[in-house]
Amino acid sequence: MDAGMRCIGGETGSARRIALRDAEYPAQLRSVPQPPAALWVRGALATEDALAVAIVGSRHATPYGLEMAEALAADLAARGVTVVSGLARGIDSAAHRGALGAGGRTIAVFGSGVDVIYPPENRRLAASIVEHGAVMSQFEPGTPPLPQHFPERNRVIAGLSLGVVVVEAAERSGSLITAGLAAELGREVMAVPGRATSEQSAGAHRLIQDGAALVTGWQDVVAQLPTRWQACVREPAVLDDRGSERRAAGSPEAERVLAALGEEPMGIDDVIELSGVGSAKAAAVLLELELEGA
Repeated sequence: MDAGMRCIGGETGSARRIALRDAEYPAQLRSVPQPPAALWVRGALATEDALAVAIVGSRHATPYGLEMAEALAADLAARGVTVVSGLARGIDSAAHRGALGAGGRTIAVFGSGVDVIYPPENRRLAASIVEHGAVMSQFEPGTPPLPQHFPERNRVIAGLSLGVVVVEAAERSGSLITAGLAAELGREVMAVPGRATSEQSAGAHRLIQDGAALVTGWQDVVAQLPTRWQACVREPAVLDDRGSERRAAGSPEAERVLAALGEEPMGIDDVIELSGVGSAKAAAVLLELELEGA
């Protein structure tokens, strides 16, 4: 073990240093100009983390923002997308929780050493992320969360990701810095709209006015990814009564019916029209999907 490795929060396990030349160093981050010379990591990095999207936003989020961030992260993580964020209060924490709740992967990037949990109330959340993803920092263990570290942290968040989604951000939010860095690095910039009069969404609305893609669900995020990465997004697995995984859809017709369904109730005639599946087959597919819990 490297002599510089330390434990997170006194828990078992230790951080490891990954140099820029090491094979484990994230490929997306390595490709940016002047990437960090080394990363300290707790947990496991995986090759599939190259398919990653960052979800960031206000520390003082509204219930609407928290719900949107958690649902968006869950939907993406269930489809094999790694969710990247910064473990901050509010939107960041909701994004991590959503990914974990869906059984997916998530990466938290610190503005401190990986053994310094900030905010401290997220210690348990950080431990869960270590078990189902990774926490990382370009700062050595023991480094405190100083204000000047967070713009550098934000650049790593943007560099790890194919795109950045902003959920609730005021006019001078740090999340807008992350979005700006993402644009500079050639990453996709997206934003979730809020109430027209909401100060918490003023920054997100400004991003949309400036050309950021408007996001209302996971499909909008995937649509903004490069084509070769869209092909890597998978159908979510569902659990049967015995807890075994199975695919949510098993036929082209089922895929088309699922794609036609939205959040609002609709009649079977609408399903038939939108999916292009015949009436008898559509009824059978809907019953099959219902029995599968899809």
